[in-house]
Amino acid sequence: MSLPDVTIVGNLTADPELRTIGNGSKVVNFTIAASSRRLNKQTNQWEDGDVWFLSCNAWDGEHHMLASNIAASLSKGMTVIAYGRVRQREYQAKDGSKRYVVEMTVDHVGYDLRKSAVAVNRPQQSGFNPNGGFQQPAQQQNGWGAPSQQQAQQPAADPWASYREFGSSDGAPTSNEDDF
Repeated sequence: MSLPDVTIVGNLTADPELRTIGNGSKVVNFTIAASSRRLNKQTNQWEDGDVWFLSCNAWDGEHHMLASNIAASLSKGMTVIAYGRVRQREYQAKDGSKRYVVEMTVDHVGYDLRKSAVAVNRPQQSGFNPNGGFQQPAQQQNGWGAPSQQQAQQPAADPWASYREFGSSDGAPTSNEDDF
């Protein structure tokens, strides 16, 4: 069964809680409260609609640190935009009755920039680059995984130097002006 993808915008009801489970995996749990706002034309005031509370979880993966980054970056009251898959789960309450909960496994999350400005800091982890591939030792890079200022001042080899346009024997671009 394919689970539906959902995007939700709302506020965190509490600080995210990061846990490490038995196999060493990290998961973060948090709740997003979302409500619609509408303009009451009679009073010309904005009014909140019904509030929907959505339990969310996110995991660190082999090539990303989503759970850890959420725990380090988000806190109660922040407005976020989350994207992921929702499912309904059944469980048994302490009184023996069956209960149902709708949960979201978050794949992507970010701040709502309509209400605040943020500075992004990509965390460094030994041998792992969140942008893909492996990184150089930390002393050789700045906070974005790019070469440090000392390395950036050295001219890089031109990656297009050996580029040869199709149909060119000497590597010089060919002109197609006569073809029109």
